Amino acid sequence: MPYKKPNIEKIHYSIGEVANMFGIAASVLRYWEKEFKIIKPFKNAKGNRYYTPKDIDNIKLIYHLLKEKGLTIDGAKLYINSKSDTEIDKTTHILSKLIQIKDELLTIKENLKEISTHFKSINNEQ
Repeated sequence: MPYKKPNIEKIHYSIGEVANMFGIAASVLRYWEKEFKIIKPFKNAKGNRYYTPKDIDNIKLIYHLLKEKGLTIDGAKLYINSKSDTEIDKTTHILSKLIQIKDELLTIKENLKEISTHFKSINNEQ
């Protein structure tokens, strides 16, 4: 998942910030908002959307269902509508933990590559 965790945790994120987190266009977020009732950004007087961390968790779930699992919009709606709010919360929590674990594993992999390169250079010097 291309989700990029923001450097600074905030209370609200703009549509551009959220789109950047997922590597998608802002228009996709607006479309998903129309299609999925679980995305409920706050809109200011100008109509600018601001997403909460809860919205972002729900977007993670929708992204996962559509982009990673390959479900259609209708299939993702059916999945989400078949779950209670508690089940959706649990699913988004698990998905967030899996993303965190994946990020940690990628960091470990990079560290191992650096260590391997270092040992190879030491062996070549001998």
